[in-house]
Amino acid sequence: MITKARVIAFYLPQFHPIKENDEWWGKGFTEWTNVGKAKPLFKGHYQPRVPADLGYYDLRMPEVREAQADMAREAGIEGFMYWHYWFGNGKQILERPFNEVLSSGKPDFPFCLGWANHSWTRRTWNSDAQKHKNLDLMIQEYPGDEDIVQHFDNVLPAFKDKRYIAVDGKPMFLIYDPEALPDAKHFINIWQNLAKKNGLSGIHFVGLQNAAVNRYQKIFDLGFDALAPSNLWHAEEQCKGRWSKLLQHKLRQVFPNYTPLDKYKYSDIISNFYTSYDYREDVYPSIIPNWDRSPRGGRRAVIYTDSTPALFEKHIKTALEIISKKQDEHKILFLRSWNEWAEGNYVEPDLKFGHGYLDALKESIGV
Repeated sequence: MITKARVIAFYLPQFHPIKENDEWWGKGFTEWTNVGKAKPLFKGHYQPRVPADLGYYDLRMPEVREAQADMAREAGIEGFMYWHYWFGNGKQILERPFNEVLSSGKPDFPFCLGWANHSWTRRTWNSDAQKHKNLDLMIQEYPGDEDIVQHFDNVLPAFKDKRYIAVDGKPMFLIYDPEALPDAKHFINIWQNLAKKNGLSGIHFVGLQNAAVNRYQKIFDLGFDALAPSNLWHAEEQCKGRWSKLLQHKLRQVFPNYTPLDKYKYSDIISNFYTSYDYREDVYPSIIPNWDRSPRGGRRAVIYTDSTPALFEKHIKTALEIISKKQDEHKILFLRSWNEWAEGNYVEPDLKFGHGYLDALKESIGV
């Protein structure tokens, strides 16, 4: 058993008001709006989830960001991967928390960026919108080379920051939907050349893959250095059967109120979570404390039930065994996530489990 892993936690910057959310969903809307009004959909359903130590925080406050870093460091997390939104033509959103982390130098805690390259629709964040026809709010665009260069220039100060997480001497940059890029190899080539022109050794590109396992190799074919497999769909297929899963998924999209909820026991999910890909040197597995998107998706959501810190610890130890033979530099585990409260995958303290998930992580990796 290894005693050290590079645990990097996905971090959502949605917990502060912005003018766009005010316009789309009402004054003061943040992720907490969905979290606070969530309701149980069945007997024993753990909703709503109530934060403990940090309360319903606002990420504009540096004290909150410091407290988060302190908790993460104590639990053995190497750093945060902040979700970064770039919609093309210089359009960003939710950028304030990270920009303040970058400009202030605080917290003094490692970080990297993940490009959440997906459009926002009426159903992206707001659970009430599930009852209505979907509507595009912010379209992810790929205008061309000029925008690719502008995007690089935007993140270059972060790449050059001493806190930025590197792999093999190169700053790590994750892309949420690699296959959405019109020409991923072209994008990667431009950024690699720009990185070297700006004194960097290059960029370590990691592609996230949320689809079935048969799509995983595609990420490497696109020119990425590494893969971050989601494995959620894979585990659900293993539990339910491929065709049953696909059929129910389609039916729930069309008839959410008349189709059984898509539920799974967390214990079954983690027993079927990993694949042969996770053992590869250039694959960085994930660990999940739970999954329940019902605060955002209502009855359309996938829901895992009966997660506990003890089961999470079991899940982590399996992941540690999988990465044990990799080079130290590549013993990366993506924690999905630090604070995705409306997806039910968070490790920040709540009223039910307190520091249980953080303690499980600390105990497992031998901090």
